Amino acid sequence: MINVTVENFDAEVIEASAHTPVLVDFWAPWCGPCKVIGPLLEKIEAEYAGRFKLVKIDSDQEQELGQAFGIRSIPTCVLLVDGKPVDGFTGALPEGQIKAFLDKHVPAQDILEAEVTGVEVSDAPALDDPTAVREALHQAVLKTPDNDDARFDYVKLLLTEGDTDGAKVAFAPVIAKTGLVRKFDSLQRWINAIDSITAHAGGARATANFDEKIAVNKRDFDARFAKAQSLMAAQQWTAAMDELLEILMRDKAWSDELARKTFIAILDIIEPPKVKVADGQIPPADPTVATYRRRLSSVVLS
Repeated sequence: MINVTVENFDAEVIEASAHTPVLVDFWAPWCGPCKVIGPLLEKIEAEYAGRFKLVKIDSDQEQELGQAFGIRSIPTCVLLVDGKPVDGFTGALPEGQIKAFLDKHVPAQDILEAEVTGVEVSDAPALDDPTAVREALHQAVLKTPDNDDARFDYVKLLLTEGDTDGAKVAFAPVIAKTGLVRKFDSLQRWINAIDSITAHAGGARATANFDEKIAVNKRDFDARFAKAQSLMAAQQWTAAMDELLEILMRDKAWSDELARKTFIAILDIIEPPKVKVADGQIPPADPTVATYRRRLSSVVLS
C-alpha cells in the first residue's frame, strides 16, 4: 500500500498502471467506513501477491485529485488500467464482493514473460528475423484462434508492414469483439485511419490541406483529427498524438471523446511487448509511451 499525493500521482498511479492494475482508495481520517475497508484492502492486496497495486489518497489533503476523479463520497475505490479508470465502487463492501470486483479486471496470475506464441522469450523467434516472427504469429493464430494477444500482435505486424488487406483478413474473425477488447478497438481505429486516408488525397498534399484549414481556424477539430489520422496511417505516431493533444487541450469531450480514445489506441499500438524480468521487478517502461501517458494525464486531469 502506498500513500499518493499530486507529486507522486503520475509515477505511482498512471505509469504503474501500464504494468499492473492500480486500485486507488479515496479515504479520509474522519471516515468510519474508511477505517473498515482500508485494512481489508491491504489484506486482499497481500493475498493477491502482485496481481494489483493498492494506493491510498487522502481526499481532504488531495482535493485536486478527488475533483479530477469526480469523488462525491468516501470511501470510493477506482481501478486504473493503462492510465485509464476502468471501474470502481463506493462504500465499505464485504471481502467477497471486493474480490469479485477485482477478479473481473486483474490477471489470473503474474505473467512476467513476454509472449509471442505462448512460449518464453528465449524460445521465441529472433526479432531481427521478420519472416520468422510473422510465421510464428500466424501459426499461433491458427492453432489458438482465441488467443487475443497473438492475434493483436499478428494484425499489428501486418499493418506495420503495409499489408492492410492481409491484416483485415486476420482481423475479421474478431471484429465483433472491438467493443469488448480494447486492443482490438485500437487496431480498428488504425485500420479506419488507413481507409480514411486511402479514400482521399493522401500523403504530403493531404497534410498540407489540413494545415491550411487549421491555420484559418485552430478549432477546426475535424481538420485536426483528419490530420492525426493521416499521420497514423503513415505511422508517424508521436506527431499524430501531438495533434490529438491539440484537440484535447481545447475540448476534451469533442465528438464523444474521439481524440482521447484515438490517443489511447496509439499508445496500445506503439507499446512494445513486456520483457522478461526477475521476480519482484517491474519491466522497464518505454520512454515514448511513458512520456505521452504523462502528457495525456496532464491534459485530461487539468
